[in-house]
Order: sequence, then C-alpha cells, then structure tokens
Amino acid sequence: MNVLVTGAYGRCGTAIIDHLHDRDDYEFTYLNRSDRDDSHPYGGYDTVLADVGDYNAIRPAFDGQDAVIHLAAYPETDGTWEQVHDPNIEGMHNVLKAADDAGVETMIFGSTNHVMGMYEEEHAPDIYQPGHGIALERTDPVRPDSYYGTTKAFGENLGRQYVENDSALERCYAIRICTVNSAAYDHPYGDAEEKADNDEFEHGSDEYDRNVARMKAMWQSRRDFAHQIDCCLQADLDGFEIFHGVSDNDRRWYSLEHARSLIGYTPQDNGEEWDEPPA
Repeated sequence: MNVLVTGAYGRCGTAIIDHLHDRDDYEFTYLNRSDRDDSHPYGGYDTVLADVGDYNAIRPAFDGQDAVIHLAAYPETDGTWEQVHDPNIEGMHNVLKAADDAGVETMIFGSTNHVMGMYEEEHAPDIYQPGHGIALERTDPVRPDSYYGTTKAFGENLGRQYVENDSALERCYAIRICTVNSAAYDHPYGDAEEKADNDEFEHGSDEYDRNVARMKAMWQSRRDFAHQIDCCLQADLDGFEIFHGVSDNDRRWYSLEHARSLIGYTPQDNGEEWDEPPA
C-alpha cells in the first residue's frame, strides 16, 4: 500500500516512522515543510518539501497513493485565528482536494481531543483523578476549547463532506489524538519532565504533579498511536468515522469502545502502570 504522510516529522509522524516504516505492507512518502540533515534521527528519508497551504506544491505527491495520513497543522491551543487559518483550514481543504483529484480512496485525519476540550475545562482538576466517572463518546456534542480545536472540528466535517458527496475518497477516519509525546519523553511523566527540563516549572511542584495526573489520563504511547494508524490502514470500512486516540489508561475520559469494536484497536499501554519517570 502506498501511503503519503503530511507533517511527517512532527511527534505523531515520527511515531509512524519508528513503528511502521519498515513494514512490508507499506511504501511511505513523507511530506513536510522542511527536511532533516542526514545526521538527524529522522534524516535520510526521501521527503517531499511542501507546505499544505500551497495546493500546487503538494498536488504531485498524491499521485499513485492509496492512502493519505494528514497530520500537518498548527498544533497549539494558543494559536490565533491568523496562525491556524492557512495550515488548518486551507491546508485541510487542499489535502482533501488533492486526494480527490488524484483518486486516493482512504484518508486518516489527525484530529484532536481539543475538539471536545471544554468538557475537560468544565471538570478539571477532578477529571484528572481516578474514579471521575466521565466517558466521552464520539457522538457527544462537539465543544472546542480554542481556535485550534475549532479548525479540527471543521476538518472532521469537511472530511465527512468529501466522503459522502461523490468524491474519490471512499473512507475518512478522524483520530481525536489525546497526547503523543516525542520519543525522548514517551511516558505519562514525559510532558511534565519536558516542561520542567525547559524551566516552565520545577520537578515535584504542584504544576508538575497536576500535569502528570492529566497525562496519566491523556497519554497515547507512540506504539499505540502507530498501531491505531495501522488498524485504520488495514480497515475496509467505507464512510466517515471518528476514533479516540488514547492508550488504555485507567483514568482516561475518552471511550475506546468504538475503536476497539470497529477497527480492532488494542492499545498495550496504561499510564497507571507508571509511578515515576524512567531513570
């Protein structure tokens, strides 16, 4: 299967490289705004250099592809409308249009938990603790917490439009990704450790502990994320579907039943199994 990955050198894209690149099932093409030096851990791969905001620049990369994994975006909740508009609105439209024009039948869209972020805002910090009793389903009302979350909700709806309105796309799966960390911080303490290493707060502070509590609910390990992508690529379900992207954490508030039953997603990791960061 020929697969194009946009935003290939971000945290999620590199998880795909780490866990799926060498699989015989797939022939990956990586599209990114910038390349990496050969000495870089993700250097040396053939890369299409293009910005998803530029349709003419990205269009040739879609020829001959069986599937597209669209991860390129402005990824932060503090983004202004001006910052998110071109990569997340125009970029999503360009990717869908290019896929349609090239006859690509499958698209996997990297959506976000921030499409539903106001549920967390309403119930924090209690929602970070075990036994909170909240389990969000994909059918619950969308409640974005930011322009970023709103653009991803737009992307989901545009993907559904393309699938359900006579385009080449036969299927579009949106994964509402919770938190995938870089390889160096791939554990539920990782986000707090990275912020402490960058002097955003101190190790062992209240902010550190709160971040860990949240991540024990929201963490999706890199291998679980890559496994979920693999499940989507192997699925043969026509139409539009939404799946929650999270590991099998005891205190998660995003339900996994739909992903388990429909595409066979079986995450291996659970944030509750960690009581300290790795040495």
